[in-house]
Amino acid sequence: MNANFHLEFREFLTGLQDQLCASVEALDGHAKFHEDQWLRAEGGGGRSRVLRDGLVFEQAGIGFSHVFGDRLPPSASHARPELANARWEALGVSVVMHPRNPYAPTSHLNVRLFRAFDADGATRSFWFGGGFDLTPSYAFIEDAVAWHRAAHAVCEPFDSQYYPRFKRCCDEYFYLKHRQETRGIGGLFFDDLNEPTAEHARAFTQAVGEAYGPAYLAIVARRHAMPYGDRERQFQLYRRGRYVEFNLVHDRGTLFGLQSGGRTESILMSLPPLVRWEYGFQAPPGSPEAALSEYLQPRDWL
Repeated sequence: MNANFHLEFREFLTGLQDQLCASVEALDGHAKFHEDQWLRAEGGGGRSRVLRDGLVFEQAGIGFSHVFGDRLPPSASHARPELANARWEALGVSVVMHPRNPYAPTSHLNVRLFRAFDADGATRSFWFGGGFDLTPSYAFIEDAVAWHRAAHAVCEPFDSQYYPRFKRCCDEYFYLKHRQETRGIGGLFFDDLNEPTAEHARAFTQAVGEAYGPAYLAIVARRHAMPYGDRERQFQLYRRGRYVEFNLVHDRGTLFGLQSGGRTESILMSLPPLVRWEYGFQAPPGSPEAALSEYLQPRDWL
């Protein structure tokens, strides 16, 4: 294993953040990202970039962090009890996009690396993780097919079993148990990846990060100028409530950030700027809003 592989991955992450910000600003054509650089008391820090009140994006958050500490938080060690008290390091990029137009879907990307250390500072364990997923308010089959074709294409050069394996993990992970529904139409989700080699795991994780922007922004480019009214806007805000519920109740990344003493504003920048809940909401039968429930069922999109 290359002793500097984590530094090379850090360089990739900062470059990915720059690249995504430039692509989002170019599509929006109006708003720019504001950057906050921050430090964490226990060690490390990051740079959070948020675009607000754009013509295309109501809010977009693209954050880079590189943090370390003395005891791995429970959200990262629950499946690795032998590492519970280990010194650790985590670095990654997290992205959440909330478009203004209800017909354009919300999306999420995360690519990350964890390392745990022995008392003498030697790497005891490492693993890559991440993925991307799509959360629409309205059903467009062609968007779902294009999204999953992009996910399949990024996996295929590395392992033909990655796409079915990581698609299934995504469908299972982004599931609101208390609602008994998926958050969106899925994509890829993987964790604990360190085989067959560190370089293979890193190259695949980087490929996932690089594939996200072109796949997602092509969908937004098709949808952001579609006409809509108050009905569609209110349904979008209602569906955003599901996104909030998942991030605050189930998301391991949110839990890790809060448990590790991260910067709260940066951790919660994934939440949409406007959202609503409605008691007992039922979409009218046969409406585009009602069609979403069928669209959100896991299936073979290819």
